Amino acid sequence: MQDRYDCVVIGGGPAGTTTAALVAEQGFSTLLVERESIPRFHVGESLMPETYWTLRRLGVLDKVRSGRFVRKNGVQFVNHEGKESRPFFFTEADERDCAETLHVQRGEFDQVMFENAREKGATCLDRTRVLEIDLQEQGDHRVAIRDAEGNDHQVAAKIVVDASGQQAMIANRLNLRVVDPELKKTAIWGYYRNARRNAPGEPEVTCVLHTRSKRCWFWYIPLADGTVSIGVVGDAEYLLKGRGTPEQTFREEQAECLGLQERMADAELVSGYHVAREFSYKTRQMAGQGWVLVGDAWGFIDPIYSSGVFLALKSGEMAADAIVDALRRNDLSAETLGAWRGPFEAGVVWIRKLVNAFYTEEFSFGEFMKAFPQHRNNLTDLLVGKVFDGDPGRIFKDMDPWIASLRHGDAAAMKA
Repeated sequence: MQDRYDCVVIGGGPAGTTTAALVAEQGFSTLLVERESIPRFHVGESLMPETYWTLRRLGVLDKVRSGRFVRKNGVQFVNHEGKESRPFFFTEADERDCAETLHVQRGEFDQVMFENAREKGATCLDRTRVLEIDLQEQGDHRVAIRDAEGNDHQVAAKIVVDASGQQAMIANRLNLRVVDPELKKTAIWGYYRNARRNAPGEPEVTCVLHTRSKRCWFWYIPLADGTVSIGVVGDAEYLLKGRGTPEQTFREEQAECLGLQERMADAELVSGYHVAREFSYKTRQMAGQGWVLVGDAWGFIDPIYSSGVFLALKSGEMAADAIVDALRRNDLSAETLGAWRGPFEAGVVWIRKLVNAFYTEEFSFGEFMKAFPQHRNNLTDLLVGKVFDGDPGRIFKDMDPWIASLRHGDAAAMKA
């Protein structure tokens, strides 16, 4: 470990490893630290197809697609009555190779990314804790680190990248984090064997299943080790307050989900239950003098469309380009390091609007598609993650008034 680096990246997930790899690749000294041992467990197994482009740029596409993970061909919705929608197959909107994506075990996926950052020239340390970040108004920042052997180090950094996930070290320190008042959700999930899977050769999808009350929904993600990741998401107040254990709550909601009855008839839990609370938030500031937020340290929307890893990769890539530009120009200002904020958030807004549509109780994608079939490819594009190019928001010219009409009880008139 050196005493001084051009860039110190905190967090070895998809955002941090992307930033570290791309900055180091350009010849700048880069330190990547991860507090846990790599590989480590993490949720977020379902990828969006648009991750293809960042993975290709990083040079890991072949490794990730080598057969170790399940191919993901689309998304399917199952309503509160157990009625299954026709799957939104990604190749219907784009026949190119990039339209196919994966269900991944995050431990293995993140390990590929971590090792790639090392191969690109970054110093990569796991089991290494950041004890303190001393941000300076001028000059190098100071980062206090404790390595895997318990030795403490003081490292100087021109730029500090916070990719610490929901720990959000810089955002919490500077009081930049804002919980989304519309999305105060909780997730409870586990991993099951003998849950129903498609027959070999049949295209695999991520399933989104509503409960009868529509107060919760389940994700259903088949993985390569034979297990299925199954999780329930609902308002934090509803799922946690006055309920029993996470297992009891999960099983109560499972009984209310008609779409799960056959899928989980023979399922056997092979893990404990995991809980994540109020994970939807954003930050008031993306960059400052010599520091940048990426991935979940910048913010997280919701697990419904599996956008987390995609936005982590995209933010890590866009931040890396800004960091390289800043280091070359010796301009470490917030304006230079945060120059990507506008384009990034202009794309994210469409994912956020689609999330809000899903959580509108009166809304149904199936009914909307019947009324506006011309938007099917546009909706598929959004589920793919095509939000940074073209005109991804055109669907909302009809969806916004449709949702407004549902709230006023006159959707039938619009359909007519």
